[in-house]
Amino acid sequence: MAAVLELVAGSYEQVVCGYRVKIGDKDWGAEADFTHHAHTASISAVASSEQFVVTGSKDETIQLYDLKKRVEHGALLHHNGTITCLEFYGSSHLLSGAEDGLICVWSTKKWECLKSIKAHKGSVLSLSVHPSGKLALSVGTDKTLRTWNLITGRSAFIKNIKQNAHIVLWSPEGDRYVVAIDDKLDIFDTQTASVTATMANPKRIFSISFINNSVLAVAGDDETVRLCDLEKQKWVCEFKAHETRVKAVDSFSWEDYTVMVTASNDGFIKMWKLQLKEVLESPTLLGEVNTSARLTCLAVWKPKSLKNKEETKDEATTSKGKKLDLLRPKKVRVMEEVILEDESKPPKKKKKKGSAK
Repeated sequence: MAAVLELVAGSYEQVVCGYRVKIGDKDWGAEADFTHHAHTASISAVASSEQFVVTGSKDETIQLYDLKKRVEHGALLHHNGTITCLEFYGSSHLLSGAEDGLICVWSTKKWECLKSIKAHKGSVLSLSVHPSGKLALSVGTDKTLRTWNLITGRSAFIKNIKQNAHIVLWSPEGDRYVVAIDDKLDIFDTQTASVTATMANPKRIFSISFINNSVLAVAGDDETVRLCDLEKQKWVCEFKAHETRVKAVDSFSWEDYTVMVTASNDGFIKMWKLQLKEVLESPTLLGEVNTSARLTCLAVWKPKSLKNKEETKDEATTSKGKKLDLLRPKKVRVMEEVILEDESKPPKKKKKKGSAK
């Protein structure tokens, strides 16, 4: 039986579009599933969890969609200024950053703003949560890279950088992170917080995605997607993905290969099959769809029922381990301690600025 997942993209035309993917043995097809014009300005960010998809816009709002129930779920109105970045931590929390310099931590249970952190003097440009859930990284227009303790909600470390970095991303194992500054990638070691290598891309970088813990997919201001091996500190593969600039790249494991998904200003979303071998070869095209829109961002919504065997096996092992925890699952507890610290303080009398409608 063919499995189904969803590609969700935002556009300059203010429209969110979803495409249902039918997974075949060799070819993957994508059919239009929904379009929604909830924003009043271009869409700047999108993120997905096992249940929700969220979109951020220059109209200062975050729109919520419950794809599991197939319903619109309201809007979050806490930020002032363009929503610049969105990232889920598991299925229980969402982090958002915006031009107002704030990073907000949201509970997906009732969509309450649990913590609002004044993260940067200028705009927050990108954020990334460590796999443990204890730390987050952010970069902003104040030319700083900041590490946040998510247990206390306070700054743990500030690193001044010479230019404005616009992307930061933890590796899947959390032993390194990468920072994009214009057309360069700085690779940092977590233990030393120092740069171990710098990789130069021919054009400005728009999007990055870890294929595994050492291979990174890089898309930018041209039609090419390049793969960088962070261990070998060299580019190992590149291929022409689109006719114009590639605005977004995402990836996930499927069976014995990796699927990369790319979105471009040319209106196409494409799915690529990549075999991770000793010598990487250019990926093969699995399927594509023409959205007829100028795409700005992309997310893959992959429901829990579609996890492949290896992911299911890993999850079963993790779940078994969690049963030994007599309090709460570790990942949830880490984020909830932010709430507990807030609850220990006297409540402040102020008007609630953001919540789901």
